[in-house]
Amino acid sequence: MPTLQSLLAAADLPDSPSPRLDAELLLAHVLGKPRSFLRTWPEHEPDAEQCARFERLLQRRRAGEPVAYLLGRQGFWSLDLEVSPDTLIPRPDTELLVETALQLAPATPLEVLDLGTGTGAIALALAAERPAWRVTGVDRVEAAVVLAARNGQRLGLTNARFQLSHWFDGLGGQRFGLIVSNPPYIAADDRHLGEGDVRFEPASALVAGADGLDDIRSIIAQAPRHLLPGGWLLLEHGFDQAEAVR
Repeated sequence: MPTLQSLLAAADLPDSPSPRLDAELLLAHVLGKPRSFLRTWPEHEPDAEQCARFERLLQRRRAGEPVAYLLGRQGFWSLDLEVSPDTLIPRPDTELLVETALQLAPATPLEVLDLGTGTGAIALALAAERPAWRVTGVDRVEAAVVLAARNGQRLGLTNARFQLSHWFDGLGGQRFGLIVSNPPYIAADDRHLGEGDVRFEPASALVAGADGLDDIRSIIAQAPRHLLPGGWLLLEHGFDQAEAVR
C-alpha cells in the first residue's frame, strides 16, 4: 500500500492555487486525523478504502469543487463552521466586517441583525465575542437557516438565533442597534462568476443585478425603519463600489 508521503507526492491538482495544502486537508479528512498527523507519520499506510476516497476527492477538486464543500466545513474568525452548497463559503475578507462591528459597538446589551446570514458566520462570530449581545441572523433560503442554527447549537452560542426572512420582510417592526450584512454584490455579467470556487456557490448569494448593487440599494432603503437612534449599518461590498455605496 502507498504511504501518506507517496500519496501526497503523487496528488495532482494543477489548477489549484494551493495544491499541497488542498491535498493535505483532503487526506487528513479521509483519515479523520489533524494535518500534523501527515508529517508525524509520513510512512503510515492508509487502507484501500481510504486511498480510494482520497482519489475521489482529488477528482472532485480537479473539477473545481471547493475544498470547503468537500470537507463540509470552513474556519471563520475563531469558529469551525459546517458549510454546504446551499450557502456561500465564509471568507477571511468578511472578518473585517466582524472587526469593525466589535470596534464600533460597546460590549453592553445590544440587539444585532445579520442579513443574509448563510452559514451564520458573521452572526456567530459576533455572538461569540459579545455574550451580552442578542444576535438575529436571517436568510431567505430555508436550508441556510437550518444550517446556521445547527452551527450555533454545536458551538453552544445561545445568544444567536436564526429565522427565515428575505432581508427585513419577516421582521415586522423590530429595531436593532447594529445591522450587518455581506449581501450579494457581483454584477450579473462579471467574468469571475465563471472562475474558481464561485462556479459552485449559489448564484443567489453572489449576483445582484446589472451593477451588483440591487440588494445593497434595497437594504439601505429599508434599514432606517429597523435601526435604533444612533445605530449602525455595516455592509460588505465590492472593491470598486465604495463611492456608489456611500
